[in-house]
Amino acid sequence: MNSIVRHMSDATALQPDFRSAMRQLVGGVSVITVGRGDDITGMTVSSLSSLSVDPASVIVSLNRNASSWPILQREGVFGVNFLAADQIDIAERFAGKGGLKGTERFAGAKWRKQVSGVPLLVGALASLDCEVEEIIERHSHGIVIGRVLHVDVAPQAAALAYWHGSYVSVDRGDDLARLAALSVPNPRLTP
Repeated sequence: MNSIVRHMSDATALQPDFRSAMRQLVGGVSVITVGRGDDITGMTVSSLSSLSVDPASVIVSLNRNASSWPILQREGVFGVNFLAADQIDIAERFAGKGGLKGTERFAGAKWRKQVSGVPLLVGALASLDCEVEEIIERHSHGIVIGRVLHVDVAPQAAALAYWHGSYVSVDRGDDLARLAALSVPNPRLTP
């Protein structure tokens, strides 16, 4: 196996290698929504993790230059919408494809509101209504810790993931069947 080893002496030289390394990490695709009324916007992220079950909380990393950032800071609430594999168009709209901004990104999909009043996507695999508990600003991003106020979970469907710069579908049933077909039987496990 060939690998490239770089040292921290030149941070700028590390950037292309770091981007390449991070492309190896598969990330679930979510849309973060912020704002209320006509002052709404959002962004596509793959940098979301659960933090705690008790209390239910998440961590998301957001670029502080994004249009969503000042609204998130002002309102102190946000929505998290886990996208299904058939929602690539929504992921692309909220990633800014086509130059759409603000409320334009919400067109073509159904949205609802729960506790905080932020838009939550109808048909998402799951939606979390969150309030900001803490923001830690580092470098170009803010690490947002959100306490979950409400959860909606849809019936199981294929998930949308991001890997090597592309959207991919992750379907538990189909993927398990494919893996089983490719697997070499282990004689010690076969009766």
